[in-house]
Amino acid sequence: MEPTDANRRMFDETRRRRVVSGATLPQIVRQTLGDLAKKSVLHLHCGSGEGSAELAELGATVTAIEPDEALLDKARDRWPSILWIAADAQSLPANLRRGRFDLVYSPEGVIERLADLDAWANGVASALDTHGELLAFDDHPVALCVDGLQRWHRDYFEDGIARLGRIVTALAHAGLGVEALEEYPVDASGRRHDRRVPASFMLYARKA
Repeated sequence: MEPTDANRRMFDETRRRRVVSGATLPQIVRQTLGDLAKKSVLHLHCGSGEGSAELAELGATVTAIEPDEALLDKARDRWPSILWIAADAQSLPANLRRGRFDLVYSPEGVIERLADLDAWANGVASALDTHGELLAFDDHPVALCVDGLQRWHRDYFEDGIARLGRIVTALAHAGLGVEALEEYPVDASGRRHDRRVPASFMLYARKA
Protein backbone atom coordinates (compact mmCIF):
# COMPACT_ATOMS: atom_id res chain seq x y z
CA MET A 1 0.00 0.00 0.00
CA GLU A 2 1.54 3.29 -1.09
CA PRO A 3 1.12 6.43 1.05
CA THR A 4 -1.41 8.85 -0.43
CA ASP A 5 -1.62 12.63 -0.19
CA ALA A 6 -4.44 12.15 2.31
CA ASN A 7 -2.22 9.92 4.47
CA ARG A 8 0.51 12.52 4.45
CA ARG A 9 -1.86 15.39 5.25
CA MET A 10 -3.31 13.43 8.17
CA PHE A 11 0.18 12.62 9.49
CA ASP A 12 1.33 16.24 9.16
CA GLU A 13 -1.81 17.57 10.86
CA THR A 14 -1.41 15.11 13.74
CA ARG A 15 2.18 16.27 14.21
CA ARG A 16 1.11 19.93 14.08
CA ARG A 17 -1.56 19.42 16.77
CA ARG A 18 0.94 17.54 18.95
CA VAL A 19 3.52 20.32 18.66
CA VAL A 20 1.05 23.12 19.43
CA SER A 21 -0.64 21.32 22.33
CA GLY A 22 2.34 21.71 24.67
CA ALA A 23 2.94 18.10 25.71
CA THR A 24 4.25 17.32 29.16
CA LEU A 25 7.91 16.53 29.69
CA PRO A 26 8.94 13.14 28.27
CA GLN A 27 9.94 10.73 31.01
CA ILE A 28 13.53 10.53 29.80
CA VAL A 29 13.78 14.33 29.99
CA ARG A 30 12.51 14.34 33.57
CA GLN A 31 15.04 11.68 34.50
CA THR A 32 17.86 13.58 32.80
CA LEU A 33 17.01 16.93 34.39
CA GLY A 34 16.64 15.67 37.94
CA ASP A 35 16.42 18.29 40.68
CA LEU A 36 16.29 21.84 39.30
CA ALA A 37 16.16 23.63 42.66
CA LYS A 38 17.54 27.19 42.49
CA LYS A 39 18.06 26.93 38.72
CA SER A 40 16.76 29.46 36.23
CA VAL A 41 15.29 27.74 33.17
CA LEU A 42 14.20 29.11 29.80
CA HIS A 43 11.62 26.88 28.10
CA LEU A 44 11.41 27.40 24.33
CA HIS A 45 8.06 27.09 22.52
CA CYS A 46 6.19 25.94 25.60
CA GLY A 47 2.81 25.46 23.92
CA SER A 48 0.01 25.53 26.46
CA GLY A 49 2.46 25.28 29.34
CA GLU A 50 2.20 21.80 30.84
CA GLY A 51 5.92 21.13 30.38
CA SER A 52 6.81 24.51 31.90
CA ALA A 53 4.70 23.67 34.95
CA GLU A 54 6.59 20.39 35.34
CA LEU A 55 9.92 22.23 35.18
CA ALA A 56 8.67 24.45 38.01
CA GLU A 57 7.63 21.35 39.97
CA LEU A 58 11.23 20.14 39.68
CA GLY A 59 12.30 23.29 41.52
CA ALA A 60 13.19 25.66 38.67
CA THR A 61 12.40 29.33 38.28
CA VAL A 62 10.85 29.16 34.82
CA THR A 63 10.58 31.63 31.99
CA ALA A 64 8.61 30.22 29.06
CA ILE A 65 8.25 31.55 25.54
CA GLU A 66 5.60 30.79 22.94
CA PRO A 67 4.63 32.74 19.80
CA ASP A 68 0.92 31.88 20.12
CA GLU A 69 -0.68 34.50 22.40
CA ALA A 70 -3.88 32.47 22.83
CA LEU A 71 -1.94 29.57 24.33
CA LEU A 72 -0.03 31.94 26.60
CA ASP A 73 -3.21 33.52 27.92
CA LYS A 74 -4.44 30.11 29.06
CA ALA A 75 -1.07 29.26 30.60
CA ARG A 76 -0.94 32.57 32.52
CA ASP A 77 -4.30 31.81 34.10
CA ARG A 78 -3.25 28.32 35.18
CA TRP A 79 0.31 28.99 36.36
CA PRO A 80 0.74 32.65 37.37
CA SER A 81 4.11 32.02 39.08
CA ILE A 82 5.77 31.32 35.71
CA LEU A 83 6.89 34.20 33.49
CA TRP A 84 5.22 33.78 30.09
CA ILE A 85 6.60 35.77 27.15
CA ALA A 86 5.34 35.95 23.57
CA ALA A 87 8.48 35.25 21.52
CA ASP A 88 9.99 32.93 18.95
CA ALA A 89 12.90 30.55 19.59
CA GLN A 90 14.96 31.97 16.72
CA SER A 91 14.43 35.64 17.60
CA LEU A 92 14.65 35.94 21.38
CA PRO A 93 13.97 39.44 22.75
CA ALA A 94 16.89 41.39 24.21
CA ASN A 95 15.80 40.87 27.82
CA LEU A 96 16.29 37.10 27.39
CA ARG A 97 19.75 37.47 25.85
CA ARG A 98 21.55 38.63 28.99
CA GLY A 99 23.27 35.39 29.94
CA ARG A 100 21.21 34.73 33.07
CA PHE A 101 19.76 31.23 32.56
CA ASP A 102 21.31 28.06 33.96
CA LEU A 103 19.41 25.89 31.49
CA VAL A 104 17.61 26.26 28.17
CA TYR A 105 15.16 23.47 27.38
CA SER A 106 14.28 23.08 23.69
CA PRO A 107 11.42 20.58 23.39
CA GLU A 108 9.87 18.50 20.65
CA GLY A 109 8.73 20.46 17.62
CA VAL A 110 11.07 23.44 17.95
CA ILE A 111 13.79 22.54 15.45
CA GLU A 112 11.30 21.43 12.80
CA ARG A 113 9.81 24.94 12.82
CA LEU A 114 13.11 26.82 12.55
CA ALA A 115 14.00 28.72 9.40
CA ASP A 116 17.43 29.67 10.80
CA LEU A 117 19.35 27.16 12.92
CA ASP A 118 22.15 29.64 13.58
CA ALA A 119 19.69 32.19 14.99
CA TRP A 120 18.30 29.53 17.35
CA ALA A 121 21.78 28.42 18.46
CA ASN A 122 23.03 31.99 18.95
CA GLY A 123 19.90 32.86 20.92
CA VAL A 124 20.43 29.86 23.21
CA ALA A 125 24.08 30.81 23.75
CA SER A 126 23.24 34.43 24.55
CA ALA A 127 20.55 33.37 27.04
CA LEU A 128 22.83 31.05 28.99
CA ASP A 129 24.95 32.04 31.96
CA THR A 130 28.63 31.07 32.06
CA HIS A 131 28.77 27.26 31.78
CA GLY A 132 24.98 27.19 31.27
CA GLU A 133 23.43 24.11 29.68
CA LEU A 134 21.14 23.27 26.77
CA LEU A 135 18.93 20.20 26.74
CA ALA A 136 17.12 19.57 23.47
CA PHE A 137 14.68 16.70 23.00
CA ASP A 138 13.11 16.72 19.56
CA ASP A 139 11.86 14.76 16.57
CA HIS A 140 14.73 13.07 14.80
CA PRO A 141 15.38 14.72 11.41
CA VAL A 142 15.20 11.33 9.72
CA ALA A 143 11.73 10.72 11.19
CA LEU A 144 10.56 13.96 9.59
CA CYS A 145 11.41 12.52 6.18
CA VAL A 146 9.00 9.59 6.44
CA ASP A 147 5.20 9.58 6.52
CA GLY A 148 2.79 7.81 8.86
CA LEU A 149 3.37 4.53 7.06
CA GLN A 150 7.16 4.82 7.52
CA ARG A 151 7.66 5.46 3.80
CA TRP A 152 10.23 8.03 2.69
CA HIS A 153 8.71 11.19 1.22
CA ARG A 154 11.64 13.64 1.60
CA ASP A 155 15.35 13.50 0.91
CA TYR A 156 17.26 13.72 4.21
CA PHE A 157 19.99 15.69 2.44
CA GLU A 158 17.75 18.25 0.74
CA ASP A 159 18.02 21.92 1.61
CA GLY A 160 15.89 22.89 4.58
CA ILE A 161 16.32 19.65 6.55
CA ALA A 162 17.89 20.34 9.96
CA ARG A 163 20.16 17.31 9.91
CA LEU A 164 21.93 16.36 13.13
CA GLY A 165 25.24 17.48 11.67
CA ARG A 166 23.83 20.93 10.96
CA ILE A 167 22.39 21.20 14.47
CA VAL A 168 25.71 20.29 16.11
CA THR A 169 27.63 22.63 13.81
CA ALA A 170 25.30 25.56 14.55
CA LEU A 171 25.75 25.02 18.29
CA ALA A 172 29.53 24.79 17.94
CA HIS A 173 29.64 28.05 15.98
CA ALA A 174 27.57 29.67 18.76
CA GLY A 175 30.10 28.63 21.40
CA LEU A 176 28.36 25.56 22.81
CA GLY A 177 30.09 22.23 23.20
CA VAL A 178 27.95 19.14 22.61
CA GLU A 179 28.69 16.62 25.35
CA ALA A 180 26.06 13.98 24.61
CA LEU A 181 23.81 13.03 21.70
CA GLU A 182 21.43 10.07 21.91
CA GLU A 183 18.88 8.70 19.41
CA TYR A 184 15.70 6.82 20.35
CA PRO A 185 13.06 4.67 18.61
CA VAL A 186 10.31 6.34 20.70
CA ASP A 187 8.78 9.81 20.52
CA ALA A 188 7.92 12.25 23.32
CA SER A 189 4.72 10.36 24.20
CA GLY A 190 6.69 7.14 24.67
CA ARG A 191 5.17 5.56 21.57
CA ARG A 192 7.58 3.13 19.90
CA HIS A 193 8.14 3.47 16.16
CA ASP A 194 9.74 1.27 13.53
CA ARG A 195 13.24 0.68 14.93
CA ARG A 196 14.74 1.13 11.47
CA VAL A 197 13.92 4.85 11.69
CA PRO A 198 14.90 6.84 14.82
CA ALA A 199 11.92 8.78 16.17
CA SER A 200 13.64 11.30 18.43
CA PHE A 201 16.96 12.51 19.74
CA MET A 202 18.25 14.17 22.89
CA LEU A 203 21.20 16.53 22.85
CA TYR A 204 23.07 17.96 25.82
CA ALA A 205 25.43 20.91 25.34
CA ARG A 206 27.29 23.24 27.63
CA LYS A 207 28.40 26.83 27.10
CA ALA A 208 32.17 26.93 26.68
